[in-house]
Amino acid sequence: MTLHVDHKLGKEVTVSAGDVPIATYVYVPDTVRLESPKPYLHPLRTLAGDLVSLFRPHDHVWHKGIAWSLPHLGEHNFWGGPTYVHGQFYVQKENNGSALHRDMTSLTVDGDTAALTHTLDWRSQQGAPVVDETRSLTFTLIDETSWALRFETRMTNVSGATLHIGSPTTKGRENAGYGGLFWRGPRSFTNGTAQSPDGVGADNLRGTRAEWFAYRGKHDETGRASTIVMVDDRRNPQHPPQWFTRSAEFACLCPAPFFSEELPFEAGGTLTFRYAVVIATGDHGDEGTHELADRGRNVLAS
Repeated sequence: MTLHVDHKLGKEVTVSAGDVPIATYVYVPDTVRLESPKPYLHPLRTLAGDLVSLFRPHDHVWHKGIAWSLPHLGEHNFWGGPTYVHGQFYVQKENNGSALHRDMTSLTVDGDTAALTHTLDWRSQQGAPVVDETRSLTFTLIDETSWALRFETRMTNVSGATLHIGSPTTKGRENAGYGGLFWRGPRSFTNGTAQSPDGVGADNLRGTRAEWFAYRGKHDETGRASTIVMVDDRRNPQHPPQWFTRSAEFACLCPAPFFSEELPFEAGGTLTFRYAVVIATGDHGDEGTHELADRGRNVLAS
């Protein structure tokens, strides 16, 4: 099996394995301002063709497959929707920024690997420059049941001031430390199994600090299962991160380096983050999920 790409210029790139479109990266979305426009990955599918992402769910319309989303970047909201304000809960402000595509600098495909790199301008709601970003995505076939995404971002603060990157938890809301690379799973994954290196659970694992986390769920119609594993690079700031995960309300995973501690982002400074996301057909069990995490580590090391 080999990969091939379909590039809709100025819009999106779809990567397919054989005749299965496994990932579409929408780099110029038609997202409304209130949802903090940014690139996202959706739909995402296993090699068997099962959908493992959700787009614009009614409960959180700013959730879109997998996206690099920051709810508290200084005063700016690059997550979408209202901003958490301690004592007032969520307040809609005039602070919904946008991460805007500038240039596609590379797009390649070679056998079992496809890769792209592009640059982005992060702008405040009022249009002021906040961050310059270079982002790379690499898609790799692992075996007959799984493939992996390597997500890399290099962000430079061009705002002229130090930006403190945080979460609702750093602003006062208990156990709500989301922010970073965020995956929202399909509705049928609700009440699925979350797994850390130390064991399995559900919402009780939220806030756990670990190198990787996984989510195992089942699909409607087919009854098949799929597994998502996200691996944090050892060189990332705040490694190993705390994880934001849900199961009872909906399925999500997020390695959250700013879960309970703000990270100062100095003016002119650069931050780099790297992650591997392994998407596998089937429920591989506890031990098999550990093996998938090992493959994610290999993807980061390659």
